[in-house]
Amino acid sequence: MQFLSDNAASVHPALWQAMQAADAPDSPYDGDALSQTLDAAFAALFGRDCAVLWAATGTAANCLALATMVQPHGGVVCHREAHIEVDEGGAPGFYLHGAKLLLAEGEGAKLTPAAIAAVIDPIRNDVHQVQPHAVSITQASEYGRAYQPGEVAAIAAFCAARGLPLHVDGARFGNAVAHLGCTPWEACQGAAALSFGFIKNGGLGAEALVFFDPALADVARYRRKRAGHLQSKGRYLAAQLHAMLKDDLWLANARHANAAARELAGAAQDRLLHPVEANEVFLRLTEAERAALRAQGFSFYDWGDDAARLVTAWNSRDADVAALARAISAL
Repeated sequence: MQFLSDNAASVHPALWQAMQAADAPDSPYDGDALSQTLDAAFAALFGRDCAVLWAATGTAANCLALATMVQPHGGVVCHREAHIEVDEGGAPGFYLHGAKLLLAEGEGAKLTPAAIAAVIDPIRNDVHQVQPHAVSITQASEYGRAYQPGEVAAIAAFCAARGLPLHVDGARFGNAVAHLGCTPWEACQGAAALSFGFIKNGGLGAEALVFFDPALADVARYRRKRAGHLQSKGRYLAAQLHAMLKDDLWLANARHANAAARELAGAAQDRLLHPVEANEVFLRLTEAERAALRAQGFSFYDWGDDAARLVTAWNSRDADVAALARAISAL
């Protein structure tokens, strides 16, 4: 019974069908009909013009976005627990040619304008110090915390006043929107670019790199090719993105995963380390308790010496979720 990661979930059948339907000759790279209509499809979703590029991984999407904003001598302000800092193997430094990550604090792995200011205000405006060039936030955060629309708006306003483009790492953007009950734009308002995650939400190998600043998209197209991420049969990636948008499949999948996480949270009670606002549940569990759950067939990751992370997915089976909830309650 799998609760390791939403990356381990299966591919939604609608995406297999969409890729099969795309299995006919068309223009290569991103010149195919499906890739060419991504801008319009996502513009309808966000209610504003945007330029959309597909990428095969979330790491590539994040780094390609940031590479359009940040010079090698600059820096990106992010939370010290952000995925780009903790879990991308130095990829930001590789794609950004040595640009630095400027690490900020914040409860629940979330930033605030004050936290960003605490990092950048002490930086002198001279050649001896790395200058901030952009800000990156994660929606939902590494601890499954969702930024409320007002929080995103406040960060965006701060960034605009400081001349810093805002990047949103949306690996679990669907889960955040499902929790917030807001429009997609309200969950990332003011962003120059959004890495819109689909792989964790039922996709196979396609993420959407959404630029709300078209000038950045023009730069990203060249950087994507240079990085080796301009796939020759891009229509299969585009097909996945279109399938996820059709009838709001991305949102339905996220709602299912979130509901499963809430069921586990209800059983956990005072074991919870963080409020459950997406599809990740962090629990206080001793080594013996973790062993007892694994002995019953549940798989999950340890989170330090005395905790665990449980991740639900679009295809988490109701029976498995109920069984884990009972097992947690019985500890």
